Amino acid sequence: MGTEKLEKGKAPLFEALQQYKNGRQASFHVPGHKKGRAYASFGGAGFLDQVMEADVTEITGTDDLHHPEGVIRDAQLLAADCFGAEESYFLVGGSTSGNLAMILTVCSHPGDLLLVQRNVHKSVLNGLMLAGAKAVFLEPQVDESSGLATAPSAETVAAALAAYPEAKGVLVTMPNYYGMGTDLAPLAEACHRHDVPLLVDEAHGAHYGQHPRLPRSALASGADVVVQSTHKMLAALTMGAMLHVQGPRVNRGLLRQRLAMVQSSSPSYPVMGSLDLARRQLHVQGAAAFTAGLAAVESLKRGLQELPRFGLLQPRAQQQQDAAGAASAAYATQDPFKVVIYDRTGVLSGYELQHRLEAWGCIPEMSDDRYVVLLYSLGSTEEDTRHLLKALSHISVEKADAQPLHFSSGAPVQHASLPVDSREENVHVEFSTWNIFDQAAFSEPIAFSLIPVELDETEAISLDACADRVAAEMVIPYPPGIPILYPGERITESVALKLKRLAHSGAKCQGVRDPKLGTILVRKRGSHAESGK
Repeated sequence: MGTEKLEKGKAPLFEALQQYKNGRQASFHVPGHKKGRAYASFGGAGFLDQVMEADVTEITGTDDLHHPEGVIRDAQLLAADCFGAEESYFLVGGSTSGNLAMILTVCSHPGDLLLVQRNVHKSVLNGLMLAGAKAVFLEPQVDESSGLATAPSAETVAAALAAYPEAKGVLVTMPNYYGMGTDLAPLAEACHRHDVPLLVDEAHGAHYGQHPRLPRSALASGADVVVQSTHKMLAALTMGAMLHVQGPRVNRGLLRQRLAMVQSSSPSYPVMGSLDLARRQLHVQGAAAFTAGLAAVESLKRGLQELPRFGLLQPRAQQQQDAAGAASAAYATQDPFKVVIYDRTGVLSGYELQHRLEAWGCIPEMSDDRYVVLLYSLGSTEEDTRHLLKALSHISVEKADAQPLHFSSGAPVQHASLPVDSREENVHVEFSTWNIFDQAAFSEPIAFSLIPVELDETEAISLDACADRVAAEMVIPYPPGIPILYPGERITESVALKLKRLAHSGAKCQGVRDPKLGTILVRKRGSHAESGK
């Protein structure tokens, strides 16, 4: 059945859930709360009451995510039409489940090799472990003005594919957590010349390509498999995501099997219904769905012009030209809904600025040493912007007690009395919360497996002594969830310094035994674990 027989204005799965919710059937099936009635004697389930009324399972009329033949099939067909894919699949485990599935699909045999952008989400490394795959890590490009990493260049991808022709594919992330991006089309072309798929973790770009002011989507750029977190930038419930496929380079039957393997056999129908509803909103409203949110962003930008203390991260107006005369930019596009601000005086770190915003009732998406990420969406309003600008206006005149930031060169941020332009010309920070290779454009193959390192082969040491040791745990600043270290990786001097700065700033890290990052778990010297044997 094709989408020509389906109406864009319909939401087949959502409408089936509405029908179930409003029906008077007696439930003799799971879930056990029976449309929330199990809580009736306690005064109901509060704000969950309506959700529970539509919380159903695979009964007649609601279809089966893992073998869709009815309303879920139709909803996924409409999603493929909306997002420009040949096939689309609903995910109830967030983009994490999509990343796992696409890695397990292309790396179908233990020891298969995948080329992977180094600054990827932790779910990608977990997928490599589950697949028993080898990874060649690609150095991302770094925006010189901000010090933040985006994606590998097409030249790096082409060189790595030439060096490792046995690679099963290339996996990159676009956009990054800050909304920064570059052109994916040259990467897709490089992959396709070698007849391998380009896999894209587009978790933060589900809205891309849906409005003229938004960057082009990964699918439109030629990617073969794309994973999107529909709950992040569109209007689905949390954990609602989609995986999109096009082209002949991926075994779709195996992909469906892998999706069934990593997702629950009892998927959440409210989450799936919200995916159907989020798709319908785009299909019906089109670009108009983003009008109010974009207007709120523009109001913020106008307001920031009256608050010169706060800078705004954005691409340079003119790209520098390389020796061949071709445009070369690590940072060519910016998601308008990711508003990234920083204190131009350097007095407030990103972490401190976030804390002060929270004290005024404004909750940012994330922060790092320098930047605060403010996430707008199609659900944002002018009132949100007025609240934020009021908070920033108060913060801008506060007497800050934080220490000035320092740059990688050792020079402090220039004083606020200098002209804005002269201060920003010298802004170069290396505050990325992920590891970047210091020398090579790509690494040697690195093997991943689920075999744990024995505890008696590890030891906890101070960060002052960790340089040149081999990590025995994953260190994941969260958000954004991008590992700065993975087990088996040697800790360089620069990474040891980053760990100290993260610990000093109080950054929240996952994967570590010591949550305050006072110590780090490493492999004992001379052990089999350290040598990788």
